Amino acid sequence: MIPLAFKSSTPPLDWADRIITVTFIVDYILRITTADIKLQKGELSYLVYPVTPLALIDLLCILPSFSILASGFKILKVVRLLRGLRVLRTFKILRYSKNVGIIINVIKKQSAPLITVFSFAVGYMLISALIMFNVESDTFYTFFDAVYWAAISLTTIGYGDIIPTTSIGRLITILSAFIGIAIIALPSGIITAGIMSEIQNPKGNKEK
Repeated sequence: MIPLAFKSSTPPLDWADRIITVTFIVDYILRITTADIKLQKGELSYLVYPVTPLALIDLLCILPSFSILASGFKILKVVRLLRGLRVLRTFKILRYSKNVGIIINVIKKQSAPLITVFSFAVGYMLISALIMFNVESDTFYTFFDAVYWAAISLTTIGYGDIIPTTSIGRLITILSAFIGIAIIALPSGIITAGIMSEIQNPKGNKEK
């Protein structure tokens, strides 16, 4: 992933890319040769494994490294980032953390209100975008521009790249900002209340 963070190529980055490519190729070959251990389907394992999702990702990570393909399919280089997701396996140890377990339990128990808040936010964003798209037709050329504005206003970020020019549009923006503050505060309050409940009465929550 490090070479992808630079636009220009340097000798150290080239060597890093070659080492990573060789590592991927060796790992890919070893996984194919030991496919029977994982899939346990006999000789059929060697035919099934290359078409599994992880094997296909591995192959896509290797192909962009060849100069013939890299020039014509530069977009494939981004697929290497998917390989980095395997590092997340190391975070399995977090399942044994008490604090992480509390957060996971709270999210599971409060999934219904969190989904409700999220649905309300998406609904309001689409409605306000539709209103603004018709009110500010000269400012928002496409509906996606209006949705982008609604998302930025709802989250109270306000980049300022797309702004309303009419009084009605600015009034809608003010309302959207106030509603955004309330919507963003709701999930925080729900999760905080759930965590406090888990901490204060862990035995009772487990029994429930």
